[in-house]
Amino acid sequence: MSAANPLRGEAELTVDARVHVLRPSFAALVAAEAELGPLFALVERAADGRLGLGELAALFWHCVKDRPETLTRDAVGEAVVAQGLAAVTPALRMLLGQILQGR
Repeated sequence: MSAANPLRGEAELTVDARVHVLRPSFAALVAAEAELGPLFALVERAADGRLGLGELAALFWHCVKDRPETLTRDAVGEAVVAQGLAAVTPALRMLLGQILQGR
């Protein structure tokens, strides 16, 4: 059973065999925007195929719900690389859709 609630724009990311819920909450998106710049520009880069791996990992990092202290940002990035872009694209699509459409 999935822990993520797609009606809330949530997705999942597996890091070190543990599933983490990615929730694009207001606080998470503000933190991501502070680091990555305007979210609309981020969405445009993603649509144009110009979203960098670091940007993707940063967005995921900021959106990890109830992030445990043992989870590191590097582990999130390594999980993205290990799974491959094709595998994490559904999670990215869910988060970007939430940014554009809201609830």
